[in-house]
Amino acid sequence: MAARPILLKNFLRLSHGSRFLRSYAGSTSSVNPTEISHFNALASTWWDPYGSSRLLHLMNPLRHDFISSCHALKPHSTCQTNLRYLDVGCGGGIFAESAARLSKTASVTAIDPSREVIEVAKQHARRDPILQEPGRLNYLNKAIEDLDVPRSQEELYDVVSLFEVIEHINTPAPFLKNCLAFIKPGGWLILSTIARTWTSWVTTKVVAEDLVGLVPKGTHDWSKYINEDELRSFFAAQKGWGMNGGIKALGCMYVPGFGWKMVSGGEKWGNYFFGIRRDPEI
Repeated sequence: MAARPILLKNFLRLSHGSRFLRSYAGSTSSVNPTEISHFNALASTWWDPYGSSRLLHLMNPLRHDFISSCHALKPHSTCQTNLRYLDVGCGGGIFAESAARLSKTASVTAIDPSREVIEVAKQHARRDPILQEPGRLNYLNKAIEDLDVPRSQEELYDVVSLFEVIEHINTPAPFLKNCLAFIKPGGWLILSTIARTWTSWVTTKVVAEDLVGLVPKGTHDWSKYINEDELRSFFAAQKGWGMNGGIKALGCMYVPGFGWKMVSGGEKWGNYFFGIRRDPEI
């Protein structure tokens, strides 16, 4: 019973201040051994639709819907054909596989620092002949800082995705900067994460982990959640991003029995998608 007062005390202590402001000191590695160990333990059940990653399977269609809505934004709507994806923190490949199967996709490169999880992703992909086509889907056991930065415009990506990743990173600002180097002009950084609010603390920690068990205990660290306005402030300081309407955020909420639903305004208090476009070259 003593754990609950401690949780509440930590909530009150951490509910103020941006982690971005504290993330420039120390190591800039995005690899957290504790996080890797946690997800290694879940690797064998990654593709079980009723297992520990069930909520990720259910959320996946909304990821594609959000990407399409970003590409449709004017005045610089993006041609949605021959798209090159870089999926960072791909896990067992739920999004990477689904993106690679799309007719409008040219290629998907998917990276994750966990060797065990990447092996699960590779083994599952071998079941689908489409995914074995040369260049269609390439898994790499790497962190973003270990990936070679493209040397030419042709090697850059149309979409760099970070789904349920950034809230597991100790140093989000340097991590995001590393990701930005891989996006072509007119391309998008697309991510999903969780706002750091009392609502998310109750729903994702107390309910989802402690009471109901929707996700394994220890999956989330509430202090690492990132608010939408913090992301906007970070990108406002980056030259060449998000001009002329090239930025979008949209909340999403899990409703038991119905699945994930987009919720306008939900980005202020719970799970949300966030997209920002690299300014096109004029």
